[in-house]
Amino acid sequence: MATSTLAINRLGFHGPVTATLDWCEANYQFSYYIAEMANCFSNLFSISLALLGARNVFREGLPGRYSLGFLGFLFVGIGSLAFHATLLYHWQLADELPMIYVASTSFWLLSDLEPGFDMTSRATLLPLFATGAFDGLFTLSYVFYRNPVYHQCVFAGIILATAGRLTYLMQYSPIRTKISEEKRALCTRSFWTGGFWFIFAFFIWNMDNIFCDPLTNLKTHIGWPSAFLLEGHSWWHVFTGIGAYYMAVGVQCTSLCLKGDHRQFGFRYLHGLPFVAYTKGKKE
Repeated sequence: MATSTLAINRLGFHGPVTATLDWCEANYQFSYYIAEMANCFSNLFSISLALLGARNVFREGLPGRYSLGFLGFLFVGIGSLAFHATLLYHWQLADELPMIYVASTSFWLLSDLEPGFDMTSRATLLPLFATGAFDGLFTLSYVFYRNPVYHQCVFAGIILATAGRLTYLMQYSPIRTKISEEKRALCTRSFWTGGFWFIFAFFIWNMDNIFCDPLTNLKTHIGWPSAFLLEGHSWWHVFTGIGAYYMAVGVQCTSLCLKGDHRQFGFRYLHGLPFVAYTKGKKE
């Protein structure tokens, strides 16, 4: 008979679970102060990627708007770490709401196609205002309608809209001729590499939910720390971290090449990961 997670869950420092989600990892199994050990600390990987991405933007002197995705990604990681450490609803919001904001920021970057990077231009402010209004309305609705499936559907919808927007710009829009075929392929490949990791992470997440009881039984049989490798939601953090990084780089490359001179920008690599950089130094 499989050992249910309920048999090994404990009550800890933060009290009863108030979040609308509780994952397969047993609660307070290893620490009185941390509800889900593996799900908590696996966020350090995505936090590190977010810091690396933001560092590259600032180091290369790219326009400040391109740091927003990575900084938002950083807040998602911090919020998720706190959520899994406590399983409290307000920290769940600190995880889930920034996910919406980061995804909508990517769509905004692909909606502003006016040449140049003036943040006060009408072409920038109108889609930015629309994005902010959407995020605000979603925040209000989600606070009152606490259904995590609603959040997941909206998040997936924004990601799909962003994917459709980037594909249109790179493959079908007349403006695509501003960018060389090679550079378009580079931007698209980066984005869809990230998309693949997101899809794979979603598969792992669902397997973790569906087979929670047999997985818990297997973890108990194997023992820890080896059993940490079977925490599916922790792998979700790792794989979506990789996916978010690649997608952000793809969006950056597309936006920079459409709003500026595509010959100015290219990919470089650090620790095997791509980042967008000026090809011959920053143009003054």
